[in-house]
Amino acid sequence: MTDTENSAISEVPASLGLDNADPALVEAVVTGLATVEELLRSVVHSDVDFVDQAALHLVKAGGKRFRPLFTLLSAQFNDGNTEQVIAAAAAVELVHLATLYHDDVMDEATMRRGDASANARWDNSIAILTGDFLFAHASMLVADLGASATRIIAETMRELVTGQMRETVGPRDSDPIEHYLSVIGQKTGSLIATAGRYGAMFSGATPEQTEALFKYGEIIGAAFQLSDDVIDIASPAAESGKTPGTDLREGVLTLPMLYAIDDGGDPRLTELLGGPITDDDDVEDALTRLRKSPGLERARKTLDEYAISAQNELAALPECAAREALDLLTRYVVARTR
Repeated sequence: MTDTENSAISEVPASLGLDNADPALVEAVVTGLATVEELLRSVVHSDVDFVDQAALHLVKAGGKRFRPLFTLLSAQFNDGNTEQVIAAAAAVELVHLATLYHDDVMDEATMRRGDASANARWDNSIAILTGDFLFAHASMLVADLGASATRIIAETMRELVTGQMRETVGPRDSDPIEHYLSVIGQKTGSLIATAGRYGAMFSGATPEQTEALFKYGEIIGAAFQLSDDVIDIASPAAESGKTPGTDLREGVLTLPMLYAIDDGGDPRLTELLGGPITDDDDVEDALTRLRKSPGLERARKTLDEYAISAQNELAALPECAAREALDLLTRYVVARTR
């Protein structure tokens, strides 16, 4: 890897609130991430130049690499960065990247991580097939980890797809808020839960530790999505680095919006949330109303509840630098929305 890529990897823990974590632990995680990065690039490499370009498109785009990072953190309670832990970390990231290719097609996205999305650069068919290509390589990595790991990733993919399908068709006759929370548990929480489970399994953890890290991952994964929901409304672009109101423009009803609709105190806001908002003034109007609505504060309280649940799972783990790091991560998920 280049010096720039190594530098980006070394900044990942700090970008997730782990800058005050134990230095030796951070070094182990950064070293592990660099190995995972090398494995990702070698695994998806193809002798067919076009396939190679498409497969590496999002790998090279970077990102927080949260899933492999959590896999590695979960392994630090025991034997650390074993060869199997590294393979598992790469596999969960490949599954995540594959879903991004597919998501961009479904959302008709044109940008991903500051670059043209694969569907925009090539076309929908190439993006879908590239996602399938990455799923295949993830499955090959996991197959070498044994039958149990293979079953787990298959179950995880089932949850991911089910969550995406449920999101696509909407709540129908179910409660919209319960539906939303359930969907993000499947779409986001399930893969992060598997990351924690793999990190524990392949580092010699006890069944109790493995279960705690699985449950923690499930909760903290959903919590990250909830914090993104709040940030999309509450944080100015200068602070968050993101354009506020993205979900409003796409017509995506996130938890603060669903809570605001449920409150029913602002008929104009309910009207604005009835579909995608294309007018800039209407987006600003909706953001202003949402920031004043009980829905935003209610969403923050829900995020706090998720953080408390995550902390409760950590209580089942031995006190060590890894547990302290996960405690910092939990606090960061909440603090980034304040």
